[in-house]
Amino acid sequence: MTDQTLFDQLNIPNTIAAGPGPGNTDARVLARYAGAGLADHMHPDVLRGMIECKQMLRAVMGTQNVHTFGVAGTGWSGLDMMFSAVMPGDKVVMFVNGTFSGIDGLTVRMKAATAEELAANPLDPQTANVVIIDVPHGESVTGDVVDAALAAHKPKWAAMAHWETGSGRVNDIAGFSAACEKHGAMGLVDAVSSLGVGDFRIDDFPGVHGWASCPQKGICCLPLTYAPVSFTDTYIETLRSTGTRTFCHHPILEARHWGIIDGQDVEKGTYHRTHSAYAVSAFHEALRICLQQTIAQRAADYTYHEAALRRAIEAMGCEVTSNMPSLVVFNLPGDLAGREMELVQHCRAQNFGIWPTLSEPVQVRIGILNLLTEAAITDIVNRFAEALRAHGAKVDQADIDAVLRGHYDAAIAAE
Repeated sequence: MTDQTLFDQLNIPNTIAAGPGPGNTDARVLARYAGAGLADHMHPDVLRGMIECKQMLRAVMGTQNVHTFGVAGTGWSGLDMMFSAVMPGDKVVMFVNGTFSGIDGLTVRMKAATAEELAANPLDPQTANVVIIDVPHGESVTGDVVDAALAAHKPKWAAMAHWETGSGRVNDIAGFSAACEKHGAMGLVDAVSSLGVGDFRIDDFPGVHGWASCPQKGICCLPLTYAPVSFTDTYIETLRSTGTRTFCHHPILEARHWGIIDGQDVEKGTYHRTHSAYAVSAFHEALRICLQQTIAQRAADYTYHEAALRRAIEAMGCEVTSNMPSLVVFNLPGDLAGREMELVQHCRAQNFGIWPTLSEPVQVRIGILNLLTEAAITDIVNRFAEALRAHGAKVDQADIDAVLRGHYDAAIAAE
């Protein structure tokens, strides 16, 4: 490329984001993003919007935690902030049952590694004080597993993904919280996939002291805005006593940008690190949508439509192994085993964005984030059925139609 090279304007077509996330952004959120004025970042409406965002976020997460706010960026930014309290030498037990809890485990090992351990293997430190509890792919982390591990190792911190999208499994958050309380561990939870999809209140789990989520899954707020985080007073006091080796993702320092100073809300707003009117406006609208629909109704809608998708996928001869209400993870029919990536690439070429699993065993993942209508589910099912037929599978369209019709007609009859 020379200095004079000018590429053509980038035009990205509409696709169906039918994977584990990001989800399909609501038109209202995009309208608020595009419609925001080019306001100075200290404009009163921007400051008011940030105050209202943190208040709405507390309602969405179900918490009285003052240190509840948004971290600029993706879920990775929120997780990095949550794990920032883990210091070198801290004992940690990390529960892993898929790709993303595995990455959380690597993050914890990097945070907890001594200088010598990190130098010995900078990209994959083997830390003596971090215990990784591997739960097989396709299985959930149960309270019994957590209790046994915490009883044996007595860690300062315990960490787990609430919903693991790598394998499509819901983990036992109540059992995790109870075990943390019982054994005096401070729980840290990756809620990237569950917030805005599941019906839960984080204050109902007192053994968990740090939560981190993302803007582009259950909250359905693309373009990238803010990763929700929430920390208890105990977490914050622990951080005050130990410090942390970060500035950008420092929970106490970053909270100040949201008008949370010395554990108190400053309701007139405060100086912040140039949050844009666009991002604030989009995040504000996404939270409004969550509260208008109610978390309970959103959760019920996900459960209802996932059941329709699951039954249709099984009618095509696939074996579903997940139990998440926003994602179906499954094995292809036997004669298509080993062709998962080929099938996924075929679908993507049709602007139908499904995903494989990112670790062994290779499976297919189809998600329904913000695709909660009969028409959307029917479109997804028909597109996938056509892809299977294109690869030689015998899929009877009449059987699939009957499954979907039976599911949705039964709901109408019950009204």
